[in-house]
Amino acid sequence: MRRPASISELPDMLALFPLSRALLLPGSHRPLNVFEPRFVALVDDALAGNRMIGLIQPRDTAEEAPRGQVPLEKVGCIGRITHFEEQAEGRYFIILEGVCRFAPIEELTTATPYRQARIDTSQFSADFTPELGEDAVDRPRLLKVLRAHAEFSDIEVDWDEIEDMATGELVDLAAMLGPYGAPEKQALLEARTLVERAETLMALAEIEMARARSGVVLQ
Repeated sequence: MRRPASISELPDMLALFPLSRALLLPGSHRPLNVFEPRFVALVDDALAGNRMIGLIQPRDTAEEAPRGQVPLEKVGCIGRITHFEEQAEGRYFIILEGVCRFAPIEELTTATPYRQARIDTSQFSADFTPELGEDAVDRPRLLKVLRAHAEFSDIEVDWDEIEDMATGELVDLAAMLGPYGAPEKQALLEARTLVERAETLMALAEIEMARARSGVVLQ
């Protein structure tokens, strides 16, 4: 099944995959190892259907994948399964491609072991135009901050490859790979525009470096 090209092609109901500290952005890709029976069932059903699931963070980050009807964040991201491998003991390795953000508006009562919700995507039509706002991002400053943060974190980066990336792709990749906690990842997901996401990303990197210099640990 091909990737949806507009909001009109998205489902209005979605199976939910609550997972703390897991950021997926539209147009980006995220690998996941799926082993809990409830999520294996979710993947089975998604593969038999439209291949789409809703990756969303729980508000309580004490557990990575909490059970029960724990409150969820107000925004998640629809992921389309573009690759899957069946593994031993009924596990899956999958790769999700971010399609569009969504807001859960009503959780459904179902017999499935995983949660499902009616969703709204109307406020996220810009997710289908990934280059929107690229010209407004301060790319030189972004690269300067990313270089400083990579050096600070002792991370090796192929800067020639980075220079060749489109600005939107660069912002989203840095956001997904950043070593931030659940609240920071949620802020990056909820950023209304690419410029806002880039500014949030730079602010997080600068705060982390400043706190480290002052001896304060970023939680």
